[in-house]
Amino acid sequence: MALVVETGEGLSNSESYISVAAADARHTAFGNSAWTGEDAVKEAALRRATAYIEQAYRTRWTGQRKTQSQALSWPRYDVIVDGCFIASDSVPSDIANACADLALRALSADLAEDTTRAVIREKVGPLETEYDPNSPQGTRYRAIDAMLAPYLAGGGASVRLIRA
Repeated sequence: MALVVETGEGLSNSESYISVAAADARHTAFGNSAWTGEDAVKEAALRRATAYIEQAYRTRWTGQRKTQSQALSWPRYDVIVDGCFIASDSVPSDIANACADLALRALSADLAEDTTRAVIREKVGPLETEYDPNSPQGTRYRAIDAMLAPYLAGGGASVRLIRA
């Protein structure tokens, strides 16, 4: 099944923010040699990356979805980044690039793995490990968070306030 890439039209069946060809170009430019394999494998990774973006950021984007029937959060209208409106018939390159970068990770790991109770202390023979109880248990992708920050409304603990 061919990957359906969001073009900025607000497609009801889109599955990714970036095409395999565009992701190939990005990873070649950055020298990411781990971005290998058949196109079908890369398409699956791009689908997983897009699903992660939707799950992790869906409620935090600024602006409004372009259409009610679109499959993904982008395109959007009323989005301002660095004082400029983002066209409501496009997917910003930062969103597409974040998708490609996460897809690279998705080739070798689960992006949203289940978490378990944090280990406080573990001793095996002479080796002992103790984890900070206040550190996050799940993986955070700081580079992705930074790339997408201009498009987000507030931080992780913030909620959007709408006045009547």
